[in-house]
Amino acid sequence: MKRAAREIMVASGRLTSEGRMLPSYLIVGAQRCGTTSLHRYLVHHRAVVPPVLHIKGVHYFDTAYDRGWSWYRAHFPTAAYQLYAKRRHGLDIITGEGSPYYLFHPAAPRRIAAALPEVKLIVLLRDPVGRAYSHYQHMVFEGLEDLPTFEEALDREPERLAGEVEKLLADDRYRSYAHQHHSYLARGLYADQLSVLFSLFDRKQVLVLSSREFSNDPLRGLKDVWTFLGLPVLPSVPELSKHNAGSYPGMSSQTRRRLMSYYAEPNERLFDMVGRRLF
Repeated sequence: MKRAAREIMVASGRLTSEGRMLPSYLIVGAQRCGTTSLHRYLVHHRAVVPPVLHIKGVHYFDTAYDRGWSWYRAHFPTAAYQLYAKRRHGLDIITGEGSPYYLFHPAAPRRIAAALPEVKLIVLLRDPVGRAYSHYQHMVFEGLEDLPTFEEALDREPERLAGEVEKLLADDRYRSYAHQHHSYLARGLYADQLSVLFSLFDRKQVLVLSSREFSNDPLRGLKDVWTFLGLPVLPSVPELSKHNAGSYPGMSSQTRRRLMSYYAEPNERLFDMVGRRLF
């Protein structure tokens, strides 16, 4: 029902797409790192207006790029509403969206840079070991993973992802089920993904946050985000219900050691890149 309503609103919005606001920010990743919570907190700020129907992610620059620029712009508020908010309430409103596949999709960063060279990018990162396990469990829950164990999924990942990056780069219409859903190990190689962002955007346009720190102290993290986006800093944050919090058995100690070894060197490169230890 919500999807149908979205399609109707976007179809009508296309008629006025050139008169709509451009996103000032994108929450680009990483998946299973708290991006939904960040989005929900952020849109509580009265100067932040979400996309149509309060959807979190439009996914234009990853899986819907072939739908076209007018389709993307149709998701955002009109410039007339922006002017109304300024005149009526004295608010300089902004809009944005959160699609955590943007960080990992091989073509998305360059597409973003070409279309929105001034946009601000927000990246939330957690320990890639826990992220990978959470990712697998979420795929199982959603019915998108049929391998019975996390260990088997890790072993099969190279085979599943072989050649997918090249296909994604070669064809804007290509969607890779395996690359999007079964990239448990690869998505945790954050340094490689950030290096692409930093090659395309000024570092002042990219805010990297620790998921652990944000979870422990949301207000402190939001103050950093509000300041980064040029928004008035609020004295408190709303109480939000838990979202996307799954319950599942713990990872085996042997698998945890395997992943810690796998990520040890990439993590150090990440910490050197951002100038601090994030997890």
